Amino acid sequence: MEKKGVLAGNTATGTIKWIALIFMMIDHSGKMLFPGVPEMRMLGRIAFPLYCWALVVGCEFTSSMPRYLLRILITGVISQPLYMIALNHTWQEPSVFLTLFLSMLGLWGIREKKWGSHVWAPPVVMVLAVVTHADYGWKGVLLVFLLYAVRERKGAIAAVMIAYCLYWGSTSSTVSSIFGLPLKPLLSLPAVGTILSPFFRLQGMAVLALPLMLLPMENIRMPKILGYLLYPLHLLVLWGLEQIL
Repeated sequence: MEKKGVLAGNTATGTIKWIALIFMMIDHSGKMLFPGVPEMRMLGRIAFPLYCWALVVGCEFTSSMPRYLLRILITGVISQPLYMIALNHTWQEPSVFLTLFLSMLGLWGIREKKWGSHVWAPPVVMVLAVVTHADYGWKGVLLVFLLYAVRERKGAIAAVMIAYCLYWGSTSSTVSSIFGLPLKPLLSLPAVGTILSPFFRLQGMAVLALPLMLLPMENIRMPKILGYLLYPLHLLVLWGLEQIL
């Protein structure tokens, strides 16, 4: 098993999960209830990197990887029907819990190093993410692996997130305005536009999660069972509101 080191950045996983849940609800509310407010989907990009970092921290401190994996798997199975109904997906479009489950499998292989698992587990899991159509695909799984690799250095975490969001954002739609404020005049400035324009793409805005990953915070504990139940519950609540409205 890989020796544990000192984690850099925010290790208050309870607080991270609460914040990630808020941004995830903003994202899903934007899709289901307020489709005319694209800023909600933009803010929603913050949630996934936070969950990835919480997974890295959780992996470092968990007393049982198998039990951790089982909790993620059970939550994913329970959530999938609600995910399909609320967000209009099919069985071929699994929720983010499959991405987290596969990422955790890869981290387990990296940690245990059995039969060379630290070498073959990550690429195998990334292929599985493609085959199973996991949410965020192999890119989402890779982000977890990269964050785990640099988990002990703040500068390296920042470098990974910035580089990753630049790459990720390059394949997503351009953000032309925020809350009615057009961005074209700002981004047309030579120096400013060169530096900032790559981040003003939908997935590139995930870089806004970086300060929340790095800055130490007071931990607001989230009961373990609640942390898993809130995902299907928030889908159920939003679906109910959608039917009413």
